[in-house]
Amino acid sequence: QVQLVESGGGLVQAGDSLRLSCSASGRTFSSYSMGWFRQAPGKEREFVAAISWTGRITAYPDSVKGRFTMSKDNAKNAVYLQMNSLKPEDTAVYYCAATLRGSLLQHRSDYDYWGQGTQVTVSS
Repeated sequence: QVQLVESGGGLVQAGDSLRLSCSASGRTFSSYSMGWFRQAPGKEREFVAAISWTGRITAYPDSVKGRFTMSKDNAKNAVYLQMNSLKPEDTAVYYCAATLRGSLLQHRSDYDYWGQGTQVTVSS
């Protein structure tokens, strides 16, 4: 099993940057593929980024591609989401998630472990 704790959210202005962190417990963290999802009020939780267990391959939806970068540090048991050029529509609670079901998965049902989320608010 793995336990996940997100941090780094906050209130920023449009165009600013934020870096989210997700710290994991568990000796087998390096075996997990990881993902970031977000959920805005009244909306479904949506895919934001995914990374392979090695940290070498990433995937993003078009809505954040070129602005967000996900990374994984197996030595520190952590994943990160660097968010640049933030927009008001990026406002949401951001969750990190872990899975052993496969790599670069983009559906929430493919992930077995979730953090509690961190709020990101982007003002216009």
